Amino acid sequence: MNIPRLVIAAPSSGSGKTTVATGLMAAFSERGLAVSPHKAGPDYIDPGYHALATGRPGRNLDAFMCGPELVAPLFAHGAAGCDLAVVEGVMGLYDGAAGRGELASTAQVAKLLRAPVVLVVDASSQSRSVAALVHGFASFDPQVRLGGVILNKVGSDRHEVMLREALEEAGMPVLGVLRRAPQVAAPSRHLGLVPVAERRADAVSSVAALADQVRAGCDLEALFALARTAPPLACEAWSPEPALSASPAFGARGPGRNPGGRPVIAVAGGAAFTFSYAEHAELLTAAGAEVVTFDPLRDEALPAGTSGLVIGGGFPEVYAPELSANEPLRRAVADFAAAGGPVAAECAGLLYLARSLDGKPMCGVLDADARMSERLTLGYREAVAVSDSALAATGTRLRGHEFHRTVIEPGSGASPAWGFTRPERRVEGFVQQGVHASYLHTHWAAEPSVALRFTGAAAGAAAVAEAAVVAGHP
Repeated sequence: MNIPRLVIAAPSSGSGKTTVATGLMAAFSERGLAVSPHKAGPDYIDPGYHALATGRPGRNLDAFMCGPELVAPLFAHGAAGCDLAVVEGVMGLYDGAAGRGELASTAQVAKLLRAPVVLVVDASSQSRSVAALVHGFASFDPQVRLGGVILNKVGSDRHEVMLREALEEAGMPVLGVLRRAPQVAAPSRHLGLVPVAERRADAVSSVAALADQVRAGCDLEALFALARTAPPLACEAWSPEPALSASPAFGARGPGRNPGGRPVIAVAGGAAFTFSYAEHAELLTAAGAEVVTFDPLRDEALPAGTSGLVIGGGFPEVYAPELSANEPLRRAVADFAAAGGPVAAECAGLLYLARSLDGKPMCGVLDADARMSERLTLGYREAVAVSDSALAATGTRLRGHEFHRTVIEPGSGASPAWGFTRPERRVEGFVQQGVHASYLHTHWAAEPSVALRFTGAAAGAAAVAEAAVVAGHP
């Protein structure tokens, strides 16, 4: 495939990658281009702003969780039919998984996509030194093609002149200059930006302001011309159906062959549960499920016919009083779990299933209590399933990511969900009846068997419920 593409990187976090990437996505979309938005790394929040800017799902490209071999196919899947793709990097350009060299770095993603890199530099406290900084990043890895620089937080016309002169001497094109503009900054809290779902009206205004800022300060024609220099990618686009059929768990059943039709799998959404990868719903659908979203803040019952429940990540700690006040839904979730219904809960979902969160009653599915902590738990993990569950068979290996400022006590049940092998050895999470609950965020494209297994468990639950109704025992 031959999709024009750019990777937006920076020397370090906080340089303005999200501002520039989101603004570029919105500005190019306003020109009538179909823009495919991507985010390097595991972050869930930035893709929400990307989706708002483009009208398309924001998709992650994580070489640690999915493996380097899936980066280009997943990119091709998301970018199919688009006029331009913009990839926002993670941390600094060469920062990746700790102790793993370039693995999961923006630089690795750029090389796997054969995409030119635009470096966003916070120029607020430098002038001629910017040339030395950019020269170092351009020469560190000759396989990374640095195509130009966007200068951010420039203070004045004189400051801009000095920066441009320095970069001209270094032979590096300046593709944009952005002045300090705090009015378009998105609010942050303990885990990064506030998600779009929590501030949609303000987020729409912020994205529009970012588009205005980027349009005024960046050379869009030059940036698009740079994007068009990316050579064709020699790979097949990822697709959920072939990914499932290639899984050893596919067997004779295959997608769509569940007895009794398509089982309904309810996926938590709304402001408290905003973290999800688009490929998860695609895999569940391809495996034969009907995926329905519900909002635990507003809905007092699970969707009709629910036979599987997915509760992903988010910020339940921010909405603990409201989640607790929705007693009918808490009771419905508890009853569903008590009846053996399959439940896959990650991070926020784990907290919601606990007995309490910061003293507020939650669903009580797990004999554990959660609370906010001063300590941030952050990093990639290598994990192996240590208990059979509706999500994973014992021995299933996955790579995932932890990102939370809460603790749950105890940290694991009698049947833990995962055993971590790196960077430390410990067990974590809970498996009981049909419930699999853990802090670990995973990307199912790396192991499609989990979608098949979970959909099969939901189909089994649906068949049991239907048999009970037929027998007169609803």
